[in-house]
Amino acid sequence: MLAAFGSYMQIVFCGGDMDWEKATKLAYEIGKSKRSEVRLNLFRKAVEYSRMRVDWQLSAPEEQVHMGEKRRTIHNEFIEACDSMSKNMQQEGEDASWRADLGDDRKEIGDFACYVNLILGLVAR
Repeated sequence: MLAAFGSYMQIVFCGGDMDWEKATKLAYEIGKSKRSEVRLNLFRKAVEYSRMRVDWQLSAPEEQVHMGEKRRTIHNEFIEACDSMSKNMQQEGEDASWRADLGDDRKEIGDFACYVNLILGLVAR
């Protein structure tokens, strides 16, 4: 577990484009949308994927193997929720440039889901 945390710290400080500033900017843009039902779905999918990612991290390797397909499915559902949010915002005449800023890298999108979970947790205090 400690080794995993060390790897995480290396990722946070040495790699990946998703960081607190970018994640909060994207979440803010999504939060401005009038499409509250679609936004709520995106947030729920983010939390679901974030929870699955943590469960996977806390599981033994033999358990992780069995979780892989479900994790991939939930990740795909979050990506689809992002795409749907963007499409709905465009239909509403809203700025959906956040989706292009998020990009298509699965790891970055997954990181964004984790940040959304963190942001929602902090807002709920």
